[in-house]
Amino acid sequence: MTILWAPYHLDEYMPDFRPPWRGHAERVVAELPDADVWTRMAVLHEAVAERVADHVRAGRVPTVLSGDCMVALGTAAGLQRAGMDPSVVWFDAHGDVQTMETSASGYAGGIPLRVLAGYRPDPATDRLGLREIPEGRLVLVDGRDLDPPEAEYLRGSAIRQRAVADVGPEDLPDGPLLLHVDLDVIDPGEVPGMLFPTPGGPSADAVVGAVGRIRDTGRVAAVSIGCTWRPDRDEDLPGGVRARLLAALVRGGA
Repeated sequence: MTILWAPYHLDEYMPDFRPPWRGHAERVVAELPDADVWTRMAVLHEAVAERVADHVRAGRVPTVLSGDCMVALGTAAGLQRAGMDPSVVWFDAHGDVQTMETSASGYAGGIPLRVLAGYRPDPATDRLGLREIPEGRLVLVDGRDLDPPEAEYLRGSAIRQRAVADVGPEDLPDGPLLLHVDLDVIDPGEVPGMLFPTPGGPSADAVVGAVGRIRDTGRVAAVSIGCTWRPDRDEDLPGGVRARLLAALVRGGA
């Protein structure tokens, strides 16, 4: 089991932000320049991409844990550097298909799936060498909280949308898979303290079960997990909720 831990939210290094269990995790950090957020994130994602590519070339399936969803760009680039042409299955309460031009908040963490589809918010992202993934090879699972520009984009795009309860092998695009799970896809009643809680979500068991169905295809080449809880709530919840959830997702529901 290969776990990479990038203790960042966007370009902010959080040294105390760590997986809530005692097992081994390979820490990925980078010396970020005194520059704009895009340049800083590009340097971080470059470090993630290199580490992912190394593990994939060695025949391993890395799982990358971070404090946001943007690090998935580095994971995708790493797969591509290792010679793969991945498709993406993206579990998230949000669409993550904003652009910086359409976002009302300007939050950079709302764009990663759109970047995978070819949107480039800044030349700094070019340093990754991330190749566009065709919309027809992207699957958004849940995505229950969409801003109007996101809903409009998805209506006209080839990105597939599926419910957690329904997604299965028949819904998956061709090729090796990057499986991404933002923990806020789970109903916040089960996992409190998330940055952007969105009521009305599926249960943790339903998400773990869906992840297990996808892993059972044997086509998952890398996993990205967004541990998007509030930094001031970094300690695990009573009963070790986060530790048990992450352990189940890493094992694929076993």
